[in-house]
Amino acid sequence: MNDPIPNPLRKGAPSLANAIEPIAPGTKPHHMRDPWDIGETLSRLAESGDAVTIYPADSVTPVMARILSVDEELPHFVLELNEGDFLPPGSATFVAWTHNAKLQFQLSSGWVSKPDRPTLLPADFPAECLVLERRESARMETPLGVYYVAAFVLEGRPYELQLYDFSIGGVGLRAPRRDTVGLYVGRKLSRVRLELGPDKVMIADLEIRLSRTFRSFLLGEQVQIGCRFLNLTPAMHEELTLLLAELSGSRKRGA
Repeated sequence: MNDPIPNPLRKGAPSLANAIEPIAPGTKPHHMRDPWDIGETLSRLAESGDAVTIYPADSVTPVMARILSVDEELPHFVLELNEGDFLPPGSATFVAWTHNAKLQFQLSSGWVSKPDRPTLLPADFPAECLVLERRESARMETPLGVYYVAAFVLEGRPYELQLYDFSIGGVGLRAPRRDTVGLYVGRKLSRVRLELGPDKVMIADLEIRLSRTFRSFLLGEQVQIGCRFLNLTPAMHEELTLLLAELSGSRKRGA
């Protein structure tokens, strides 16, 4: 994978003054385990160049870094250390701020740098992240017994996929493999008709951020596709917020 073209708006190399404390004991962070969510968050850090503070297990001094690039299909990312810094082999805790949430995860590696690029360290996605105050609005699964749909036309071919969850940031779709031909990571979908419950329809543009295969006991091989919203207007944002609040409220009443 080639290194990305530098973003001119990306922040510069962080210093120890930018160090972020780990999530304090006794707090109740959210456990993020969905690879799409993890990839989305790491990509956001890569785009902004925000500081990542690394706490090696056997060191009292943190190491400052940024995320250079993310490949959500592998899933894999490249860490960029400050010039002259190094990460000792073994376990390390990574901490960063993203939007209004603190992100924390652990990885253990020999930390072998890229050839001729000693500050670039490839790493696999963590299995899970701790997130404190993750979202203004949580991702909600669609109610059982109600078939939510995302329908659109791409290069003259009609698509209709089941919509199984949604949030302010995006939607999760699934369908048999034969119904997802041509839907690859990075593809933009224009004017997608989202049926978000009885008499609730929204037209939105989406970008595919995740595509992975899984096997359902009842349905066989399925493809899960994670999309983020593009060009979400204030009115659409408000509509989604109200819908999420309504769905959350009905579930609490049902419980």
